[in-house]
Amino acid sequence: MIRHIARLLFLTSLLLCFNGCGPSSDDNTKQVAIVISTLNNPWFVFLAETAAAEVRRLGYEAKIFDSQNNTALETEHFENALASGYDAILFNPTDADGSVANVRRAKDANVPVFCMDREVNTTDGATSQILSDNYSGCVALGKYFVQKMARKGKYVELLGLVNDNNTWNRSKGFHSVVDNYPELQMVSQQSAEFDRNKAMEVLESILQAHPDIDAVFCGNDAMASGAYQALASAGKTNVRVFGFDGAGDVVEAIRNGKIDATGMQFPQLIAEHAAIFADQYFKGKRDFAKKVPVAVELITRKNVDNYLAFGERENDGKTEQKQ
Repeated sequence: MIRHIARLLFLTSLLLCFNGCGPSSDDNTKQVAIVISTLNNPWFVFLAETAAAEVRRLGYEAKIFDSQNNTALETEHFENALASGYDAILFNPTDADGSVANVRRAKDANVPVFCMDREVNTTDGATSQILSDNYSGCVALGKYFVQKMARKGKYVELLGLVNDNNTWNRSKGFHSVVDNYPELQMVSQQSAEFDRNKAMEVLESILQAHPDIDAVFCGNDAMASGAYQALASAGKTNVRVFGFDGAGDVVEAIRNGKIDATGMQFPQLIAEHAAIFADQYFKGKRDFAKKVPVAVELITRKNVDNYLAFGERENDGKTEQKQ
């Protein structure tokens, strides 16, 4: 149902865009700031560049700002964007609570904010928030995890940023399934901050205390790659690894049998949604859905050949984003 809702909303957005067509001469001067939590992650680079490309395709100017996972730097970007007269902000927050003030600052300046992938914990700030259905995606991952583990074994969970709602929505979705099986024992749960190198370091430390683990569940693919690297260095490639994102290196690792599964998000769809919503706002639309869910798909060895990095493979080898 969620997938159908997301698809319907996206198609409606496209129809409104095309039926309202072509930016006017005034529209051509509008500027859109794309404020991203970090560009030290291929997923966010793809999100940012796709958003910028779509903004430019619609006839506007776009500039990408990297917050480096620092809310203070994010605040500077907002202040600069507002002072420079940007007309809209496509926003990937650093902190669900800490970013609220920035969103409200833009609202007070009558500048619309469209959140991408990460949300802020307020209903009176962002014009709309386009978010992957992290919880349901990790319910599916949890079911597959139980199946591959044959309902028993020891595992580690590597969390993302503890102040990001995505971290906990993914963890809660996973545990809503896995916690029903008492013979599946979580021996350690630690944050690796969505970072590959941090994940490698954290898991290397965990392995010293728990050398006999059977699996690692990771809150994103960067951490899954770091976890696999730590396991390979320790000669433990029999330990199962599960990620979340749909990054190209993890899709390839699943194809090669190194990683078991990931949840495929669709950043192109999220970014295009946000850009189209900004375009509609410029043309007078104001009644946006506060949250737009985008479905996540389970990728395993069985269906991995249908996918490329961050999307679904078409017959011609190109990447297709779910609509």
